[in-house]
Amino acid sequence: MQNNEEIKDIRATEEVVDGKIIVEPEEIEGENADFSFPTEAALEAEIKREAYKRRYKRIIKSTVYGLIVVAAVAVLIATLVFPVMQIAGTSMEPTLEEGDIVVLVKSSKLERGDLCAFSYSNKILIKRVIGLPGDKISIDAEGNVYVNDKLIDEPYITEKALGECDVEFPLHVPENQYFMMGDQRETSIDSRSTVIGCVTDDQLVGRLMLKIWPLSQMEIID
Repeated sequence: MQNNEEIKDIRATEEVVDGKIIVEPEEIEGENADFSFPTEAALEAEIKREAYKRRYKRIIKSTVYGLIVVAAVAVLIATLVFPVMQIAGTSMEPTLEEGDIVVLVKSSKLERGDLCAFSYSNKILIKRVIGLPGDKISIDAEGNVYVNDKLIDEPYITEKALGECDVEFPLHVPENQYFMMGDQRETSIDSRSTVIGCVTDDQLVGRLMLKIWPLSQMEIID
């Protein structure tokens, strides 16, 4: 019969005290020698860290989705309601210079003096509305512009010129069309030329509303 004084296995030592077996852990050598169960505080901290990671991932995901939606809406608005354009060429100097960026608004009603973008031969041109449907337009050799036999004031130009003109005056603007000219009268090719002529409603892209670049020159366009 085995002696009850000391019974050993590879993990623990057993003692018989007052008829009861007392098991005391032995020090276990090897790669698991330092193993210990985490404390309650450590478990709580780990649970909090995992919960934070999950919340953080959800926040990032929802933020990305939100930015995608905002970008899509912005593109839709910019395309359908407020197109953005960069000025190319010098025909609208000094009012607009090459490289300026402007915001347009879709508008079915134009007034004399409005800056307007319209399509022509797969390009977008920007000119100033001089004559409305039904107006009578005349330009003399010095570049003075008359609308309905009245000389118009043009503070936005630096020099008057007849420019590239091969239409006959007086010219009556047809219904649903507009007579447009660039502010750089000497070089602008516009409604004074039969190449472009009067601009129809179907060609209109929008009225210039705001210049947003350069930032130092940001302004509302009257």
